[in-house]
Amino acid sequence: QVQLVESGGGLVQAGGSLRLSCVASGGTFSSYAVGWFRQAPGKEREFVSAIRWNGGLTYNADSVKGRFTISRDNAKNTVYLQMNSLKPEDTAVYYCAVRLVPYSDTYPRSPAQYGSWGQGTQVTVSS
Repeated sequence: QVQLVESGGGLVQAGGSLRLSCVASGGTFSSYAVGWFRQAPGKEREFVSAIRWNGGLTYNADSVKGRFTISRDNAKNTVYLQMNSLKPEDTAVYYCAVRLVPYSDTYPRSPAQYGSWGQGTQVTVSS
């Protein structure tokens, strides 16, 4: 069973940058695609970005294309989310999770298709 811990969140002004990290322990992390999601107060958890189990393919939500970049280092059991040109509407708790199926090449937007959720890291973007 993979356990995930997110970090790197904080308070930043609009236009600024943050890099989130998702560190895994246990299980076979390198066998699973990983997704980043976010949840703002009063809203549903939404898909942000995902990366293939070997890092060979990435997929981003339209709202973050051109601004966010997902990457992974399987040797460090870590997935990153580089967030540039941040906007106030990016304010949310950010979570990482793994696809429920190993070696999957699908990247569904539904949180129900992911598991081993971390505790989340707060990102606040001020205007």
